[in-house]
Amino acid sequence: MNMTPQEIFEYKQRWRPGYVVDVHSDLHIQCKDWCRKNLNRWEWSMDTYTYVYAHTFYFELEEGANQFKTKFKDWINKGKT
Repeated sequence: MNMTPQEIFEYKQRWRPGYVVDVHSDLHIQCKDWCRKNLNRWEWSMDTYTYVYAHTFYFELEEGANQFKTKFKDWINKGKT
């Protein structure tokens, strides 16, 4: 499926917040890289510094959120997820 940036934005607005996962901010590059390799661009989103030392990732599907949590389990903010 090919979508323009505008279409991706509008699509994400319909499913957000979806499944929310907070992860330590030190891993933002690794987390974004994982998302880019394992999910379509319209299936995830990220907000930076949503908590102290944490970024928030949003996933359209629970399966993607669970795979992400498994991959980064030692870095997930368990008090917020």
